[in-house]
Amino acid sequence: MELLRLSRAAQRLGIHPVTLRLWADSGKIPVTWVGRERRFSSVDVESMKVTKDSSRVRLEVLYARVSGSSGQESSLIAQEEELRATSTGEIVKVFRDRSSALREERPGLNRLLALVADGSVTVVRVTHEDRLARFGVGWLKRLFAVYGVTLEVLHPRKSGGRDELLEDFVSLVTTFAGRLYGMRSADARKRLLAETGQCPGDHGR
Repeated sequence: MELLRLSRAAQRLGIHPVTLRLWADSGKIPVTWVGRERRFSSVDVESMKVTKDSSRVRLEVLYARVSGSSGQESSLIAQEEELRATSTGEIVKVFRDRSSALREERPGLNRLLALVADGSVTVVRVTHEDRLARFGVGWLKRLFAVYGVTLEVLHPRKSGGRDELLEDFVSLVTTFAGRLYGMRSADARKRLLAETGQCPGDHGR
């Protein structure tokens, strides 16, 4: 038996090293730690090759998202490129959204869910969990599981509970502050129109 480094084991399996790291993190393949470095048994790698080759067709849908409606095109492209580079199956579709992770009504996400529901895919892949949603990812995983679909996250969150809570709190404050600012701006525009006699609601009075 030989202990293989991550890159060599991934090469034997014909997958990207990041994908093999994901498999190891999820317990899909055993890992032996040599210091701080992962090593993989050649026996386990060969066994995984057989399992991988005999498993059902892997149909992937990739999902990328940025918060803003403009100015973040490079981030969308980077997410898609990384997902494509680590793909080990057939990419059925790539969906992109330019919207807050707190918004439920996202065109790309809705089309993704439709593919999951009609059995067109077996794997949903994102670079980071919060690309899919800020909250409720656990519920989405359960929904996917009902249809035999798994969620793969390239870079799982490693921060502790307090850090995650702080991140979520900041995200909520930022989102609601933006909405409040938008409401105040709309009210200010209405007041300005009313003062100049151009308010639509004043016609005919």
